[in-house]
Amino acid sequence: MPRRSVQYTTSPLLASKTPVWRSKFIVAAIAGGFALLAARAAYVQVLDNAFFQRQGEVRFTRTLELPANRGRILDRNGLLLASSVVAPSIWAIPEDIERDDPEVKAKLRQVAKLLEMPQKEFDKKLEDEDKTFVWVKRQVDEPIAKQIAALNIKGIYQRKEYKRQYPEGESAAHVVGFTNVEDHGQEGIELAFNKDLGGKAGSRRVIKDRLGRVVEGVGEQVPPVDGKDIQLSVDSKVQFFAYQKLRDAVTMHKAKAGSVVVLDAITGEVLALANYPSYVPDRRQNLTGEQLRNRALTDTFEPGSTMKPITVGMALEAGRVTPQTVISTAPGRMSLGGFTISDTHNYGSLTVEGVIQKSSNIGALKIAQKMAPREMWDTYTALGYGQKPQIQFPGAVTGRLRPWKSWKPVEQATMAYGYGLSASLFQMAHSYTAFAHDGDVIPATILKSTEPAVGVKVFSAQNALAVRKMLQMAAGPGGTGPLAQTVGYSVGGKSGTAHKQVGRGYASKQYRSWFTGMAPIEKPRIIVAVMIDEPSNGQYFGGLVAAPVFSEVVQQTLRMMNVAPDLAVKPLVVTKGVEESF
Repeated sequence: MPRRSVQYTTSPLLASKTPVWRSKFIVAAIAGGFALLAARAAYVQVLDNAFFQRQGEVRFTRTLELPANRGRILDRNGLLLASSVVAPSIWAIPEDIERDDPEVKAKLRQVAKLLEMPQKEFDKKLEDEDKTFVWVKRQVDEPIAKQIAALNIKGIYQRKEYKRQYPEGESAAHVVGFTNVEDHGQEGIELAFNKDLGGKAGSRRVIKDRLGRVVEGVGEQVPPVDGKDIQLSVDSKVQFFAYQKLRDAVTMHKAKAGSVVVLDAITGEVLALANYPSYVPDRRQNLTGEQLRNRALTDTFEPGSTMKPITVGMALEAGRVTPQTVISTAPGRMSLGGFTISDTHNYGSLTVEGVIQKSSNIGALKIAQKMAPREMWDTYTALGYGQKPQIQFPGAVTGRLRPWKSWKPVEQATMAYGYGLSASLFQMAHSYTAFAHDGDVIPATILKSTEPAVGVKVFSAQNALAVRKMLQMAAGPGGTGPLAQTVGYSVGGKSGTAHKQVGRGYASKQYRSWFTGMAPIEKPRIIVAVMIDEPSNGQYFGGLVAAPVFSEVVQQTLRMMNVAPDLAVKPLVVTKGVEESF
């Protein structure tokens, strides 16, 4: 069969006449499109490429923070109170985790178990697949982090961080404080010296791939600057012993709380500052304000009888009395301004020394009446009352001391034995440096110091010694605080007991008991102040509740400081019969 030839030229489609302009338009459109693409490329890559570079950097470059190692906190002997250890944090990119893979599922269950996280909580963190970053758990122990890294799960990563450790635990918690998960100080020394301890983080610019792996470094690396070490004046052994004895006393007397302050009488250094109840700084779950409060600095109270030596000191300094001046306290009570002020007994006539020894309210107020309000106010102010303590520590409070012009006669009288003004236990201890340091009130410090403190003269050395002798009588036979005596060391101090304020009045059965004193008497080396809040086991006088803690802390501290004994006597044992005026 002959082959049929196709005549394409006879096809109706090909035979139709196409306008020339259409082909030219198509060619022009294609050329225009290429021109637009070229112009866009030039605009993006040459003329205005900054925006697109930034977007590329956002997606592929990262600034990695290089954390600085936080400085250590040391006690006066170089022992660790706080230090940082490596604690990697676990993070994830949920969209990269292949959770449908049975093998990956099994590994994820292992991760949750290693992190001690409930499976539901762990799964919830990873359920949002639109997230490109989520913290799984911060600051994991390094051995746990290594086990997780060994599982090699795509989408689970680690970041090097540090966490704080506190070897002394709850005994030094209120001194050292703690940091948060970002390693910023929240309480105590960690907060007060946060800038010095924290140092300065470094940085490193890198390019990462979509899996979060570093591909290339970009620019210069800024190295971190590690934080500085802070050496405190606190002696960790004295701190632990003071805390232990305080805890035992609070427990034995079924008290609400307690505090102890130990000061070096020569340098003004804080050797111990303990509070109970306390907490463990690196385990802070379910903490309450009762545990966190640094009561020695934040709680104020009416000092009661511990102010009587100050009243006598100012009267001696003003020349209104001598240690042997006789004060009539009969009949043991006195009405003033519509109020009746009384002693526990009718002591009759007492010398000024006897007023301190017997803790007579009547004697103290009669001595105060020999003073002008301005004179008393000036002395109180010089000793630090009504002022915020100048110590490198957060939370210290001012207390209350009203201007002398507003004092009524009854208020001046009650201030003589510690009512009508308020102070913290730390202020109370600090004011006694004027007696221990030959009349100079010296600045207190929480940092280690090797130089004797330079103070401000409040009393003459002779009058300061006279008051110390009175304090020794108050802590001896016939005084209100014989349980403060120690083996081998002479001590002097004043007990105090006061009703707690409730609103504008006083609670009838709620007391604060304390004892403040020093040792040895001739050349005092330490000042110790003890406060027990609301003892409720039958005893509440400061001479019975706080004085024994003072005795134990003084004896142990002087031994640790290698202070030679100045006495060869046994302590006086007194179990009952200690009384004092409020």
